Amino acid sequence: MTAVSGSVYTAAQFNTFVRDNLNETAPAKAVTAGSYFVTTSLNEITERVGSRTTDAASGTTTSTSYTDLTAAAVGPVVTATTGSLALVIWGAQMSNDTPDLSTRVSVGVTGASTIAESDVRALSFDPSSAGGLFQGSHAVFYDDLTPGVNTFTLKYRVAGGTGTFLRRRLIVLPY
Repeated sequence: MTAVSGSVYTAAQFNTFVRDNLNETAPAKAVTAGSYFVTTSLNEITERVGSRTTDAASGTTTSTSYTDLTAAAVGPVVTATTGSLALVIWGAQMSNDTPDLSTRVSVGVTGASTIAESDVRALSFDPSSAGGLFQGSHAVFYDDLTPGVNTFTLKYRVAGGTGTFLRRRLIVLPY
């Protein structure tokens, strides 16, 4: 509707062209404290909520392929509703009891998407001495997700020896 000088808005016109348009703004759609909005298509926004979890427990593995840790719960794990994109940040304190054998932490995705853990996206530590300790974080922008509910899980592997992992954390910022 185009306003014309001297014309009077009817209640129906006001509701259609003012109220209903204001109800399509981010503040009107916000229902979760701390959320943010992303565009999902032309002239369309969707509220997204970031999630995080931390597990301070220590766990180990001798597996040379990605797996869960012994003596620790699976993960950490974060489930989030995503579009085709998400910024995923993870970290851990890690060591290996054998010099020059790497320890690695990567993220697998299940749910709407199926993305295997990989060294390409892994946080890696190659200690020069047995028991060398490393605390680090890694961020990867996942641009290959299937929109929907996706579950992100930390997985672990070593090149050999026994890897120890603790203070593990996972943050997912879906787009």
